[in-house]
Amino acid sequence: MNTSLLFNNLLNKSQILVGDALKDRYSHIWQMGQPLKALCVLLPENTNQVSEIMKICYQNDLPVVPHGGLTNLVGSTETFGNEVVISTERMDRIEEIDKSSRTITVQAGVILENIHNATEKEGMLFPLNFGAKGSAQIGGIVSTNAGGLRVLKYGMTRQLVLGLEAVTYDGTVITSMKKIIKDNSAYDLKQLFIGSEGTLGLITRVILKLEELPKSRNAAFIGLNDYKDVVAFLKYCDSKLAGKLSGFELLWKNSYKQMTSVNDSVRPPLPYNYNYYVLIESLGAHQSNDYDEFQSLLEEALENEKIIDAVIASSQSEVNWFFRIREDVNNLVDFMNHDQHFDISLPIPNIGRYIEERYEALKKIKGVEQVYAFGHVADGNIHFMVGKSNDSVALKKEIDHCIYSGLKAIGGSVSAEHGIGLHKKNYLSLCRTEDEINLMQVIKKSMDPKGLLNPGKIF
Repeated sequence: MNTSLLFNNLLNKSQILVGDALKDRYSHIWQMGQPLKALCVLLPENTNQVSEIMKICYQNDLPVVPHGGLTNLVGSTETFGNEVVISTERMDRIEEIDKSSRTITVQAGVILENIHNATEKEGMLFPLNFGAKGSAQIGGIVSTNAGGLRVLKYGMTRQLVLGLEAVTYDGTVITSMKKIIKDNSAYDLKQLFIGSEGTLGLITRVILKLEELPKSRNAAFIGLNDYKDVVAFLKYCDSKLAGKLSGFELLWKNSYKQMTSVNDSVRPPLPYNYNYYVLIESLGAHQSNDYDEFQSLLEEALENEKIIDAVIASSQSEVNWFFRIREDVNNLVDFMNHDQHFDISLPIPNIGRYIEERYEALKKIKGVEQVYAFGHVADGNIHFMVGKSNDSVALKKEIDHCIYSGLKAIGGSVSAEHGIGLHKKNYLSLCRTEDEINLMQVIKKSMDPKGLLNPGKIF
């Protein structure tokens, strides 16, 4: 039977993609050359259509894989050919910006950058920010509990979701679309869907918490040679800026050098003389006063030898230049024959030694060509990018083991913000106990008894 025929009475022809139409589809934005394997791709436009699709899939035992912006890095959107793919790309409506409640209500397919642009026009800020903001959709962002560059000040996605609507395995619509921050009326069901990678339900609409738009934004690059000084400088900045510190990013020397040597738009703000480069950001209410405070902080740090070198952005265009360096990871990926990505989490004091040891160990592995580390050191999240000569399974496993093997002993995690998906399943036990995993599987079985929702992911 042609599976797509099941949906003909529900969707129009433009919403059902089959056959040759799948050749232009893919499972990840970095794998566009690999055609999507699926029974069909469906393009619903609202929650009701998602609900009816799920009813049909449940009745016919059809596995479902949700697709959003396809920016995940753990195989959460990969398919094997026997699934119905539900893409939320047409569910891209911003329904409401409520300035009084400081909320925005959006469909799951709204792109993060469009949320930024819409809220800023209203004098509001949605603080979640990361490099893939131009393609990542809010449904995928919520379903993976994404982090980004401002977790230090505003928290993960989980802290920014007030209300949520999701469709479960049999088409039931769970609606908890409230604009309130405090609601202790029994279980907070929306939290089950946040970070579950589409394995418990498909998110269709979200109410997000907004902040008042800051009137000032300042940034600087800092040069340091010892990791202990990086940690000390973090504490110094956080204490001196009185809640204004919104970003504290760390680049290892070779990462900084590669990220700033590609073209003039990412030219180096500081010379290549230091082991560590810190990018700090502060958000405030008065640009002139905040800039003076920011400058005084750096001058004092230089005088007291807390830092070795610093350059402050003197305009908003320079702020954008500084962040372009950090955000454009393609300047690393584009120069790799094959790439492997990691986002680990570990206690802040352990980061320096752990990364140093991994650098040395990775360089000894045959087939490893490049190793780059950078990340959100203020919340203990470090990203690795490893360039390889080949894409063999054996080499991948050897690199995985090298990166992950020491995390359990120090209370770290194999995934800080990207989820588990397909690629990290074998390492889940390094950061979750057997009892925790068993309880997760009980929840999965209860909320997806046939195992149709994003099957094979996480477990």
